[in-house]
Amino acid sequence: MLLANTVLASAFPIQLLLGSLAGLILAPSPALATLPASVQTLAALVAAAPFSLLMGRMGRRAGFAVGGLTTCLGALAAMQALSSQSFELLCLGHFLMGAGWASFQYFRFAAAEVVEQTWRPVAISLMLTSGLVAAIVGPQVFIAAKDAFVPIPFLGAYAAVALIGLLGLLPLAFVRMPRPVRAKKDGPAAAGAALRAALRRRPVRRAVAIAAVSQGVMVFLMIPTPIAMIGCGFSEAAAGDVVRWHIVAMFAPSFFTGFLIQRFGAQTIATVGLLAIIAAATAAASGLSAGHFYGALIVLGLGWNFGFIGATAMLDAAVSEAEKAAVQGANDTIIALVSTGLAFAAGLVIAGAGWAVLAMMSGGIVLLAVAALAWDRTVAVET
Repeated sequence: MLLANTVLASAFPIQLLLGSLAGLILAPSPALATLPASVQTLAALVAAAPFSLLMGRMGRRAGFAVGGLTTCLGALAAMQALSSQSFELLCLGHFLMGAGWASFQYFRFAAAEVVEQTWRPVAISLMLTSGLVAAIVGPQVFIAAKDAFVPIPFLGAYAAVALIGLLGLLPLAFVRMPRPVRAKKDGPAAAGAALRAALRRRPVRRAVAIAAVSQGVMVFLMIPTPIAMIGCGFSEAAAGDVVRWHIVAMFAPSFFTGFLIQRFGAQTIATVGLLAIIAAATAAASGLSAGHFYGALIVLGLGWNFGFIGATAMLDAAVSEAEKAAVQGANDTIIALVSTGLAFAAGLVIAGAGWAVLAMMSGGIVLLAVAALAWDRTVAVET
């Protein structure tokens, strides 16, 4: 399972780079350059719940297989978009790749299902170490493949994504996964009732909120980074290197985040993650040097890791086996909804107000979230 996730995750940094850079080539306006990346995030919003329900009925393996094939199809569509100079088709390709990526997010929950309860935070955390390999391999694949089909730029990078989507399916043939556990009362009405009941519980709401803010603000600050750096005179290679170290910081801490959760608790680690994201936004707003970009994106990655893994562990502990398909789908849908809104806003803010304003907005969003969580915890204690 870890090998499959590692291979499939290698497409993530390539898609991040391509979403902005290919968009910059084909977009009719600079303000729309981040639209392919934003549409890719939108796809996660649309596909998260259906993939969770599919896995709840047919198992994790079937869901991951559909996700890999969807990623491959999206990359092929993007290749055709570059060949035909079609911005609309490029957005469609990134939509399909984003849908495929939505299915891969459930690897973290699948890992928790094959270990004992006390080791679930560690399993979730270690599963995300696959992103560390992706952070190293992905940008190198991008650099090596992007000019493979000159004179059309980036065509080879999309071909690499298509190949990764297929190769990642091979290890799944050798993985044994538990069969899905269904609720006694199955069906849309029963699932909806169980979901509403779960979302009324404060631990579930807190977990969903922290995950959504961690992912959303990370996307808001990260997506326009290549455009901001190129606008400051940095090269595409420099922008790619910053994204690479950002992704390293996102996933390298996963080797010990689960053990920190065992020691200090999931909510404490998640809160530390939110505070780190505020620090990253402050660093990004304070200057435009290479050091500011590297520092801000590295701290942002660390904050995301603590916030996202902590929130995932909180959610896993707060729901029953029968609730998982509905609640996990709703969780990832809400995460995608917040991320999509902020991804679309990122292009408008970077084009209209600039990088510093975008960074300050990032910090402000997290501050509001921390205040809301503190208020919710106070109310819970009082009641």
